Amino acid sequence: MMNHGGFRKNALTGVMFLFLLCGLAGCSSLKGNDAAGSPAAAGPAPLYYDGFNDILIPGELKPDRDASSTFQSRGFAAGMMVFKGRVDRGSLVAFFKENMAKDNWKLTGSVSTAKTILLFLKETRWCVIAISEGAWQSKAEISVLPSVLNIQNPSSGFDTSPLPEGAFPTN
Repeated sequence: MMNHGGFRKNALTGVMFLFLLCGLAGCSSLKGNDAAGSPAAAGPAPLYYDGFNDILIPGELKPDRDASSTFQSRGFAAGMMVFKGRVDRGSLVAFFKENMAKDNWKLTGSVSTAKTILLFLKETRWCVIAISEGAWQSKAEISVLPSVLNIQNPSSGFDTSPLPEGAFPTN
């Protein structure tokens, strides 16, 4: 009688060896560099949106126009823009810290709990960026407001004259 146990054991070992070789070959093709050593293609290019030409948004985030509200008047834009996408919260925080500085925004404070909040100041505006991470995607809420200095400057387009007597009831 012939012993088939040794054949089965050798065949199973051979098949497992082939899977291992194929797996290793497949993993080497997933590296971030090609044979020339240049980095793999990055994600979508970052963009500026809706009159906010000094706040760069990562290309992986898409605007949520239903949740956004902006106001533009005499060359000034204010409001809140909401963006969503599959990006790690830490990566978003690093992206905004780096790119806001490049656009001459000064980071004046930050808080990180379930949501990370970054507070930036420029000559005439404040920018508050709130970043939260959900189960499937992250959300960046970007609010831009005039600074007090800009509101008090009559040439800014804001009416700073006092309200008429009785404008607000005292009762």
